[in-house]
Amino acid sequence: MGLDEMMHSSKSGLESSSADPALEAATSINQGDQLGETRETQRGLKSRHIQLIALGGTIGTGLFIGTGGSLAQSGPASLLLAYIIMSSLIWVIVLALGEMTSYMPVKELTVAHPVDRFLDPSVAFAVGWNYWYAYCMVPGVEATAVAVVIEYWTTDVHPAVWITITLFVTLFLNLSAVRYFGECEFWFASIKLIALVGLIILGFILCLGGGPNHDRLGFRYWQDPGSFKEFLVPGDTGRFLGLWQALIKSGFAFILSPEFLTNTAGECQAPRRNIPKATSRYIYRLVGFYVLGTLVIGILVPWDESRLLGSSNASASPFVIGIQNASIPVLNHILNAVILTAAWSASNSMLYAASRILYGMACKGEAPAVFKRCNRWGVPWVAVLASFMLGLLAYLNVSSTGANVFNWLTSLVTMSGMINWIVVLITFLQFRKATIYHGINDKLPFRSYAQPYSTYYAITFMCLICLTSGFAVFFPGRFNAADFITSYVSIPIFACLYLGHKLWTKSPGFRKIEEIDLFSGLEEVEEITANDVPPVPANIWEKVWFWLC
Repeated sequence: MGLDEMMHSSKSGLESSSADPALEAATSINQGDQLGETRETQRGLKSRHIQLIALGGTIGTGLFIGTGGSLAQSGPASLLLAYIIMSSLIWVIVLALGEMTSYMPVKELTVAHPVDRFLDPSVAFAVGWNYWYAYCMVPGVEATAVAVVIEYWTTDVHPAVWITITLFVTLFLNLSAVRYFGECEFWFASIKLIALVGLIILGFILCLGGGPNHDRLGFRYWQDPGSFKEFLVPGDTGRFLGLWQALIKSGFAFILSPEFLTNTAGECQAPRRNIPKATSRYIYRLVGFYVLGTLVIGILVPWDESRLLGSSNASASPFVIGIQNASIPVLNHILNAVILTAAWSASNSMLYAASRILYGMACKGEAPAVFKRCNRWGVPWVAVLASFMLGLLAYLNVSSTGANVFNWLTSLVTMSGMINWIVVLITFLQFRKATIYHGINDKLPFRSYAQPYSTYYAITFMCLICLTSGFAVFFPGRFNAADFITSYVSIPIFACLYLGHKLWTKSPGFRKIEEIDLFSGLEEVEEITANDVPPVPANIWEKVWFWLC
């Protein structure tokens, strides 16, 4: 029996879809809305849009600039190992999301949707608002980064001007039809990926002495000043703490990015063909950009380079420092222009995700119904405007004290994202058990690898990172109330959201495996899949293009 036939036969025996108000609302969104005519989102994202948004849409200043601080704190070997470990964790999360998303790419899909459907409505409520808050904060962070990058060239213009321009261009792109948003992100991400490939190649050329000064770097800086830097205490314990600190800090470079596979699925053409493709190729981004990128950083710059921590602008980027040390003219300006587009692109992507999270919650009745309203291009414009408002907190950075406050907020975003990753992995375990129970595990559009052991591995590591994220404040003489609060406050916030919803709705505990509904609401997806005709390449160049996109 095929997957579609099994879904139809099983659906007739399930009454939970009609008994569960959340599922009923999710499958009948935008029908008879009391606010007047409410349109739906549209499937305007093409395969190449999904591929590039998944591969490069969220690469921002965390990789280009933030890695410099980790290098200065922990050393090149700790930085590289931290990114290898974090990449392996992110790969497990991507696989879990890819398996669930490719099976159920409904229009109202956000990460909170499978959590509600497979795990617990109260957990989904907490996850949805946690994600929305985190996504809303990042455009402000990246808008500030744009202002900082431009200061590399001139300080004559007030930073608030550049922040304003960045935020409102981001707003304009997100209020446009999703196909235009996808097109902009395609080119933004292409620039970043081409630049990163170029930087990695350049790093190995300089390593072998191919720069203008013909200085063969090799792994010189791994020997002097050293590969591992001691952190807080001397000896092997200090070197281990340096590695662990780098692992915690590396989270910001990845935070909120795996979820784009899910958040874009509702507006993706042929999702059961394109989502598995994007999921399978995500590993190239992790290894090719994050792992090799941090390896190159450790080759180009020593951890005792004063500019890594002593600059407030884009010259603190280890890539820029490496280019300047190699006496390569002009390239540092080109790279800063790339960092500018990277920050702008990440701001654009995060506002998109925030608005779709809010739209999805409104469709389930967990946010005011006004956020379901879409314009004639299928853009949830009310949700976009509401999500945009939190980005205005970027203006806090105009003052020095405001910058400190905003750094705390970015710590909150990172920890919120990690809590949500743990929930995603637990949800996947529930989904996997349900597919086995219903006998469709072998018939899914995409199946992840080494399950469930890889998921247990990722959950264990993520829990350890969350519990130890503020470990430095517990050392003698280092306690700081602000650092302690920003390291751990996300945990009680999540707990309050969960308990508040649980007490208000009196919903039961985790869904029982036999009660999980895997089949209702998939009619549109089945129709799209049945009518999907994969493009046939006419020549070798189209074959390469289709493989890439």
